[in-house]
Amino acid sequence: MMQGLPNWDETIDCEGLLCPLPVLRARKRLMAMRAGAVLCVRATDRMAEVDLPHFCAGAGHDYLGARGEGAVTLHLIRAKG
Repeated sequence: MMQGLPNWDETIDCEGLLCPLPVLRARKRLMAMRAGAVLCVRATDRMAEVDLPHFCAGAGHDYLGARGEGAVTLHLIRAKG
């Protein structure tokens, strides 16, 4: 568990992918998740730090925060519901 952030239900690996691919993959996975479930997006593209919160704001999902683990950033998103 990330300090100060909740556990997650599912993970998608977007390491090495450039935006918009992390957003597109997160969108697709979130559409299949139950409301309230938490998705962890593993991304290395620094633009994901801007694009994922922006996507969540527009789509109604809750962007819960992020934490770096070396070159990878873990982004947590709660599916809308």
